[in-house]
Amino acid sequence: MEYVSAVPHPRTAPRSAVPAGRRSVAVALLLGALGATVVLLASGRTWARGTAAIGGGTLPLTADGRAVTGVPAALAIVGLAALVAVFAVRGAGRLLVAGLLALSGAGAAVAAVLGASDRAALDDQAARTTADTAATVAGLTHTAWPWVTAAGAALILVAGLLALRYGKSWPAMSGRYERDGSPRPRRAPAAVDPDRPEDLWKALDRGEDPTGGN
Repeated sequence: MEYVSAVPHPRTAPRSAVPAGRRSVAVALLLGALGATVVLLASGRTWARGTAAIGGGTLPLTADGRAVTGVPAALAIVGLAALVAVFAVRGAGRLLVAGLLALSGAGAAVAAVLGASDRAALDDQAARTTADTAATVAGLTHTAWPWVTAAGAALILVAGLLALRYGKSWPAMSGRYERDGSPRPRRAPAAVDPDRPEDLWKALDRGEDPTGGN
């Protein structure tokens, strides 16, 4: 009578999955860096177009994202700094920095959405161009770049949320450079050849007795 062992074969045992916390490090870094890059680039593109009446004709006007609102670009820089700082701190400090990262993305997204329909920047240009404080822009149109900026900011937000969720298991950049406080081992003095004057001088420069005496 044959007996079948209940112990599973090692080859059929399920493989251990990579911890989600470690996978999230690469995802957060990618999303955070990509999102900040998108925000900074899209903020420099034209967000709004219009015309101003001047001298019996019209003058075309444009406003880029930084003219409409400088908040998304500023918060993208803050987000980049927070993304790096997440790996430099531990414990409660890491949670605070991760929260700052998430808030930077959320704030940049809200500012970009609000700027998607803004006309104040072009109205100011129209007033300066025509020297008429009551002048306003005509034929106002908006581009898709504010929404691209908001999408990049959303990536920063997701990176912050990942840091809040899995940040406790992420490695700390500073740990690699910390010293354990143990004294460094001293090197044994190099052997001195008494027949070579240069060895004698090097030993004297090191504060050693080239003769081997005390």
